[in-house]
Amino acid sequence: MPAAPKAEILKIADLAAYQEGAIVSRQISTAEGGNVTLFAFDQGQELSEHTAPFDALLHLLEGEVEVRISGKAFQLKAGEAIILPAGQPHAVKAQKKFKMLLTMIHV
Repeated sequence: MPAAPKAEILKIADLAAYQEGAIVSRQISTAEGGNVTLFAFDQGQELSEHTAPFDALLHLLEGEVEVRISGKAFQLKAGEAIILPAGQPHAVKAQKKFKMLLTMIHV
């Protein structure tokens, strides 16, 4: 799926649809300095614990998610955000269907 169109008004959450039993992702913007990715998780889907070399901003657009950072659980609802620190293990699990925008800047 191509990156989102530029110089147009976007309804971000509408750019990726939920799929039963799956996680859907779509690159919204990508560049050498970082990227913005939209994810749509069906209920119960998860990304297992992993690390990233850069901080990432997870902004919840719809639904509810549990985010674990270095073993500590955070419950997020639509409109809330959290920074995933570089080098710290983190995981996400859909408590309900949710969509999130993940912004990672490579610095």
